Amino acid sequence: MPDVVIANAGISVGVDTSEREDIDQMARVYAINNIGLAATFQPFIKLMCARADGALVGIASVAGIRGLPGHGAYCSSKAAVISYCESLRGELSPQGVSVVTILPGYVDTPLTRENQYSMPFLITADDFANRAFHAIEARTSYRVIPWQMGVVAKLLRLLPNWAFDKALHGRERKHRGTPAPKA
Repeated sequence: MPDVVIANAGISVGVDTSEREDIDQMARVYAINNIGLAATFQPFIKLMCARADGALVGIASVAGIRGLPGHGAYCSSKAAVISYCESLRGELSPQGVSVVTILPGYVDTPLTRENQYSMPFLITADDFANRAFHAIEARTSYRVIPWQMGVVAKLLRLLPNWAFDKALHGRERKHRGTPAPKA
């Protein structure tokens, strides 16, 4: 029986809700990013509760804090991961099981190297892994990695909608396409 289970289910694809086929893409993103995550945890919950120990780690994304143009499926699915893990944490902590939510910012991987937009506070995969390991080891309930992206995302969350909309006006949206695994 593992002490830690990490659910890192995730795909990202740009969607345009005005296009019917993109609704199917959105359903696929939700099926993988949300149901896949819950299905990864499910076989371990009763066993961890029975021994009153263990940690479930959900990998969300800083993109789950505020929606971005063309990223509706990904952002909303990762917001759901954040809320789901928060709910699960409340259910399982009295039984001795920790739930850790990790929100990566931009991590340098072959997938992110294809991005056509700026990626502030980009970190290496090794740096991300080390920081995530320490957050999991400490049983931290919620961690944005790198922390600077957390500050930016939380500030954006605090903006009134009119200011946020103005800041995003004219920003290029994520291109529609075939979903690829998200690292």
